Amino acid sequence: MNAVDTNVLIYLHDTRDLVKQAKAAALVKSLNDGVLFWQVACEYIAASRKLKPIGVPESEIWKNLRLLQSSWKLVLPEWRHLDRAEMLLQQRALSFWDALIVAIALESGITILYSEDLVSLGNFPGLRLVNPFAP
Repeated sequence: MNAVDTNVLIYLHDTRDLVKQAKAAALVKSLNDGVLFWQVACEYIAASRKLKPIGVPESEIWKNLRLLQSSWKLVLPEWRHLDRAEMLLQQRALSFWDALIVAIALESGITILYSEDLVSLGNFPGLRLVNPFAP
């Protein structure tokens, strides 16, 4: 299974970088086994509000979220995710939110997590972090 970080979803709407927008759209469209983390869905809604000044209506974000809802599995937070995040925080120098998203990926059987930001963390056993925007 595959998952994406918030930045991938934001680039779907960000016309300031047409190359990243096209790559994000192609990636999201290609993920038949896509998984959406609750945390990412919430961050997506919150961060997308910053796109309003460039003409992205909030209704477009909600429409896209509903499209994902119809084809991707939603993973809700569980106590085991916090337990795993705590372990990751003890093992590596991560922010809490990064530890939580990696923990959810590891606990949910995600094999690839696409993120522009998290690749600097390196890979984890059973989980590859891939920057879909890298040349």
